[in-house]
Amino acid sequence: MSEVMNSIRCVGLVGAGTMGRGIAQVCAQAGFEVKLFDALPQVAEQSKASIEKALLKLIEKGRLTDDDRQAILGRIHPCEALDNLFQCDLVIEAAIENLEIKRQLFKSLDEGCKEQTILVSNTSAIPISSIAALTTHRPRIAGLHFMNPVPLMKLVEVIQTPVTSASVVQSLLAFSAAIGKTPILVKDGPGFLVGNCARAFYTEALRLLKECIASPALIDRIIREAGGYRMGPFEVIDLVGLDVNYPSSKALFEDSFFEPRYQLTSGYKLLVEAGFLGRKTGMGFYRYEDGQAVIEPVSVPEAQMNTGLPRSAWLWAEKSSGLEMLTSLAKKAGVVVLKEPSPGALCLVAPIGRDTVSVVKQLGIDPGSTVAVDTLYGWSSHRTFMACPGVRPEPLAHARALLASDGVVASQIHDSPGFIMQRFQAVITNLACDLMQQGLASADALNQGMKLGFNFPQGPLEAGDALGSETVLTIVQALYDFYEEDRYRPSPWLKRRGRLGLSLTTPD
Repeated sequence: MSEVMNSIRCVGLVGAGTMGRGIAQVCAQAGFEVKLFDALPQVAEQSKASIEKALLKLIEKGRLTDDDRQAILGRIHPCEALDNLFQCDLVIEAAIENLEIKRQLFKSLDEGCKEQTILVSNTSAIPISSIAALTTHRPRIAGLHFMNPVPLMKLVEVIQTPVTSASVVQSLLAFSAAIGKTPILVKDGPGFLVGNCARAFYTEALRLLKECIASPALIDRIIREAGGYRMGPFEVIDLVGLDVNYPSSKALFEDSFFEPRYQLTSGYKLLVEAGFLGRKTGMGFYRYEDGQAVIEPVSVPEAQMNTGLPRSAWLWAEKSSGLEMLTSLAKKAGVVVLKEPSPGALCLVAPIGRDTVSVVKQLGIDPGSTVAVDTLYGWSSHRTFMACPGVRPEPLAHARALLASDGVVASQIHDSPGFIMQRFQAVITNLACDLMQQGLASADALNQGMKLGFNFPQGPLEAGDALGSETVLTIVQALYDFYEEDRYRPSPWLKRRGRLGLSLTTPD
């Protein structure tokens, strides 16, 4: 801390909106002098007043004293002109996400600030090299991307351009730690690390919805309860606002030269154009009443609800562990396990990465009697099952009764390669592997970034290793074979490690 204080004592903030205000607060709380400027009159003063309200809440919670509050506010100095920041040791730009505005700001800062001043942008997606295009002292320019809300979120992405000096990088890493944040070093590029890796969280859920695999509510519920995620993708989009998520997702798709992994859906575009922007408008992927999402109950045919357990069933799984789960459940329920498929009897299968139809064709079993269940995700929390088109009502009802016989929730979805969680997690991990192949960040940074910056239950590579790199590759390859789309092409990073059975964090 003392070393950072010796090199960085005064921090300038350009932009006093939500992000600028939050950054100013954490810097002042850490003991730094802060000069706060906004192009709109009185906004800097209003932001300081908002910071005071936030500090009063911390006092109420016993986290600050009134003396602390006064000292922190005494270190925040609203300014009326940009040149008031020219003598700062570090200037953080947190203005509107507009490339031309940021370029002009950096040109003015580069020309006016003292030689030792470090200049950084808090942009969430625009490449730092593009922002610095009009400057002449580029080694002192980098990115410092905070997460929203700044006072609560621990992660900071330190963005290094090809010409950012090593000393500037080290100063920013130390500064981030000094203000109580966890910094990760990331290579410059559109969306940086978190912005890129988070795309699959949204785009694969959108694809599931487009294919009518399940409703937004059921997709979210399975991702939460079977996958362990704090919120489902559609809940997050509605909370953030479709008007915020859609443009940023669309921009990344375009900036990546239309990388298929980032492709959105026409249904998403239609919601935005209709003005259904999420919680703020009372309608998005969910409908809201009194601020609460209205969840329509899942309709289950009465015949399926009243049907008892099957007398017998034939069981099959791609993994021995899956077969053990099915066998144990059947025996506990008193269901006879058949050695061979029997006409009319339930065939309960547990594929990896494939849909029910593909398994039926491979095994040569009756599609009308076959039901598939996911044994990789949610076995003890929320089971997911599916069947072929034209499945007969009785075997489907028998499967539902058996899968729920020990009290675990069991939900039916439409036939899908990889169910919901298998493909959802595999696609996220595959994209993370691609980012590793591109050298965007270290494995530790990637895992930590997604846990701290996006509240993932595990880092994408950690989640892949929990399944096994071979299993992740199996799922992704099955998706690629089924859809024949580049969107699902396995990453070279995943291919090499999956074929060798290595951890996805294994370096080249």
